Amino acid sequence: MTPDATATATASVVSDLPSRFMLDMATYVAAAEDGFQGMDFYAAGRGGALGDVPGAVVTAAFVFFEPGLVEESWTRAGDVMPRQAAADRWAAACHRWAEGHLTADEADLSRLADLLGRMNAAASPAGAPCFGAWRAQAEPDADRPAALALHRLMVLRELRGGLHGAAVITHGLSPHAALSIRTPGMLPVFGWDGPHPAVDDPHTHTAWNEAELATDRALAPAYEALDEAERVELRDLLESVKASAT
Repeated sequence: MTPDATATATASVVSDLPSRFMLDMATYVAAAEDGFQGMDFYAAGRGGALGDVPGAVVTAAFVFFEPGLVEESWTRAGDVMPRQAAADRWAAACHRWAEGHLTADEADLSRLADLLGRMNAAASPAGAPCFGAWRAQAEPDADRPAALALHRLMVLRELRGGLHGAAVITHGLSPHAALSIRTPGMLPVFGWDGPHPAVDDPHTHTAWNEAELATDRALAPAYEALDEAERVELRDLLESVKASAT
């Protein structure tokens, strides 16, 4: 498989599998015990790797969220704990979810972690600040293969997310419109109230499809860290691990 083809073939798993711990209510029940409200743990945990920055920086990095929601959540979360501590808890939530829900063979998880680690190490962080920030965070030890594999997949997801945000904007779509096309059911969660952009225009969908292709092209250099056989192996491992997730 070419790097471009592999980026396209794995896009769904890269986006979906790490998001499962982010959407699991158990993640936020535990965070509430620390004092976080609602989506504040998401903002503080994911954005905490960026450091003690203004809310506008986190808003810029998150791209698809309504700016006011991010600013408010980020500000409130700062009163709960330091930014790095929130990032550490976010990573721990990822690791706990992986070890509780990924039932794939440990050898497969270790191999997946190895392939993802090589890709992340070789990738450029240009245009993906959350990727650069999360790549610099501490990882689980190798004797925790499920946690390490999902951690590295989360980091790769941040790379894809940053590049996708840039592609959407350069193809003339607003973040609000892009979310209305991709996952309209998530609009309230992302802080967008109506009225929502009209997205039934075929030109809008063409722009969306072109942005998706541009994202895969931009991500392809990361896959060049693997040879062709390894890219096929990565695709198959990702599908297998996703299928194993309970």
